[in-house]
Amino acid sequence: MSDANNLISHLIELRSRILKALLSVLVVFLCLAYFSQDLYQWLALPLLDSMPENASMIATDVASPFFAPFKLTLVLSFFIAIPYVLYQVWGFVAPGLYRNEKKLVAPLLLSSTLLFYAGMAFAYFVVFPIAFAFFNSVAPEGVTVSTDISSYLNFVLKLFFAFGVSFEIPIAIILLCWTGVTDAKSLRAKRPYVVVGAFVVGMLLTPPDIISQTLLAIPMWILFEIGVVVGSLYAGKGRRNSDEETGTEIE
Repeated sequence: MSDANNLISHLIELRSRILKALLSVLVVFLCLAYFSQDLYQWLALPLLDSMPENASMIATDVASPFFAPFKLTLVLSFFIAIPYVLYQVWGFVAPGLYRNEKKLVAPLLLSSTLLFYAGMAFAYFVVFPIAFAFFNSVAPEGVTVSTDISSYLNFVLKLFFAFGVSFEIPIAIILLCWTGVTDAKSLRAKRPYVVVGAFVVGMLLTPPDIISQTLLAIPMWILFEIGVVVGSLYAGKGRRNSDEETGTEIE
């Protein structure tokens, strides 16, 4: 009976934290909704700055001028609310963690959020201007570049997600080393495969041009090296400390 009560209490807490996370996204969205058109204009700047004179974006669907900024605002609201969403995740899982796990997981949640934001910023300020300038420069003569606003939004959101997730590589490596799944020496031995894999991932996650692929692959490689250096400091500590705490509790 107590197990059933515990399960119910956990489910109630989970529902409460999910509702709080969704509410935070809604609150941010309501605050940004009025500026949705301005936000889209800001998002389109890298493309507009690289387009030929007198060229402009177009809307091929009747409802695109409304739904494209609306979709952008909704996605942006989630990105902005990520710290609070992760805080709710942390509040739910923290009671079941060992003391040493809590010391690692909390900083990792913060750093993973910052790295995700850094990946998005890198895509916007570095990748977009270079990639769009390249795309416009190779347009055949007589072809007017007029990008659809919905297609552009889908394109940049895909790149935001790709770069945001790719910048989480150090976090993944630290966790693998901390749990004892691998170590820095083994990862260094696999460096040639990692470099090739980074370019393959860049090819799959970015448009079919060498510039975008390279601009994703090189940061992934650099982040891998950073993750290996930091991960070497945590090699196997998670497993050892958990065993020690378990042994202490048994005694």
